[in-house]
Amino acid sequence: MQATIDDLKASRRRLVRAQDEERQRIERNLHDGAQQQLIALAVQVALLADSAEDPGEVRQITGQLRSGLHAALDNLRALARGIYPPLLADQGLGPALQAQAGKAPLPVLVEADGIGRYPRDAEAAAYFCILEALQNVAKYAQASLATIALSCPDSHLQFTITDDGAGFDTTTARRGTGVQGMADRLAAVGGTFQIRSQPGLGTTVTGRLPVPEPGGTGGGGRGGSGRRPGPRPQRASRESGSP
Repeated sequence: MQATIDDLKASRRRLVRAQDEERQRIERNLHDGAQQQLIALAVQVALLADSAEDPGEVRQITGQLRSGLHAALDNLRALARGIYPPLLADQGLGPALQAQAGKAPLPVLVEADGIGRYPRDAEAAAYFCILEALQNVAKYAQASLATIALSCPDSHLQFTITDDGAGFDTTTARRGTGVQGMADRLAAVGGTFQIRSQPGLGTTVTGRLPVPEPGGTGGGGRGGSGRRPGPRPQRASRESGSP
């Protein structure tokens, strides 16, 4: 019992530390990215005012302003996706994962048939754990295909990420910060986390977390409480759009 309590305390400390680091990352990104871009745009607006009598220079600065605004918007959208993806909030796990799968450097199959909406914290925990697992596949697995499968048996949202890559020996491999973060994120919402792998046989990452019964309270997204059918399984292409 004491060991379990100590593990929970350690998990909470890691989560608090990770949240502090994330806040610092957001602050740096705002300062180094969007803030600097907006300052540059303000300078260009001043130059535009000074160049009012020169149509050629006005056209040139206007083009630069347009490009700068597009870059600033793209920067802010990318930052917002890292905080909480709009597509996840609006449409749920299936569409949000399908969009991310389209950006992966390898083919990714998303199986989310029958998956509806769940509480925001449950959807976020599953979504960010799946993205971390996909990043690990891309970095280390040497795989030619990955599959994301979602299901909801017995009032538990379950996800698996399977790849056909090199695999590894789970008894000797060290658990990295990304994997530990996945385990901590799921533990914070009452979930569990498991990795199965063997050299030459690929890897399967499984997460499972409790969610309300269909039709119960606590629906995900923007106030939804029911479950809506998810998309049919399909292989994502790299041009599948973005959240």
